Amino acid sequence: MSAATTRRIALIRKEFLQIARDPSALAIAFLLPAMLLLIFGYGVSLDARNVPVAIVVDHPDALTASFTGRFAQSAYFRPRAYLTIQSAERAMAANRVTAIVWLRSDFTRGAETTGAAPIGVLVNGVDANDARLVEGYVQQLWAGWLEDRARADGRAASLPITVEPRVRFNPAVSSKDYLVPGLIAMIMTLTGALLTALVIAREWERGTMEGLMVTRVRIGEILTAKLVPYFVLGIGGMSASVALAVFVFGVPLRGSLWVLTATSALFMLAALGMGLLISGVARNQFVAGQIAIIATFLPAFMLSGFVFDIDSMPRAVRLVTHLVAARYFVAILQSVFLAGDVWSVILPNAAALAVMAAIFLGLARMTARKRLD
Repeated sequence: MSAATTRRIALIRKEFLQIARDPSALAIAFLLPAMLLLIFGYGVSLDARNVPVAIVVDHPDALTASFTGRFAQSAYFRPRAYLTIQSAERAMAANRVTAIVWLRSDFTRGAETTGAAPIGVLVNGVDANDARLVEGYVQQLWAGWLEDRARADGRAASLPITVEPRVRFNPAVSSKDYLVPGLIAMIMTLTGALLTALVIAREWERGTMEGLMVTRVRIGEILTAKLVPYFVLGIGGMSASVALAVFVFGVPLRGSLWVLTATSALFMLAALGMGLLISGVARNQFVAGQIAIIATFLPAFMLSGFVFDIDSMPRAVRLVTHLVAARYFVAILQSVFLAGDVWSVILPNAAALAVMAAIFLGLARMTARKRLD
């Protein structure tokens, strides 16, 4: 065994001993991802449920009651009755209701004579996403009511088109199944960078890094010793996050574990490389933490496609997203969790992660110097 290999093994052993003595790295690798995943997984949702809706009926009767009763039976709405449209509009202006469903005085007459009973729907458009969801929910409820009424009368429904949707990969159309895989990528981006950036900055603050600098070890051996233990911790934190996603949030894992493991390893190398690069310019834990958040988590959150659709962004911003490693990992995770091993998605994104890992680790090696200044 060569002297360089012996030094590397000794340094790696020293790092594992340091981790055992100082549990902060374990907290970053395991506790932080679990806390963030639970907070965001339960707190962030793109589904509109229990929407407060004002119901205004000018002339109540059995027909209007059969229609408005649908809102009380739906999990999407929380109906509230108002006597006049003016009072309902005041409630919307005060943000007590999100939408108004108005059955005018000619509702029953129109339904019985012409077969058409138009309703008025007013939606608060401040939150455009919720407004579109509520509009779609009301239209579905309205179409379902017309179908059931036509069936009860023994005639065909008057709707000119019958839609039979088939939703692939996420049949329940649950935002949780879509968001949780992306959350894993966001969280592991932050924790991977913090693992190396904060730990090395802590060594500079405590003076232990100076002790390494005066020894015969080379800077490449120091970086390798920093990379290997925290790579193991990062993969452990990733495994814990996947277990939470599957067993706590119930997200299906349709792809293979070995594909998930291999691509996670590539992403972890890229994230740790970013942390090593940050540690080359920041020798203070506070500064390193701030840089890690600004340079890794925020771009990953905004530009990875986790929440905001990349294809809807301006062209210049779409080009910038190619510099964000989380973009490729989000695509892989969503494919492996929801669709399975789709190689046309996995292979190009895994190749991009490998390139980014090589770039970040190479830059970290170039910027690292065995000097105290």
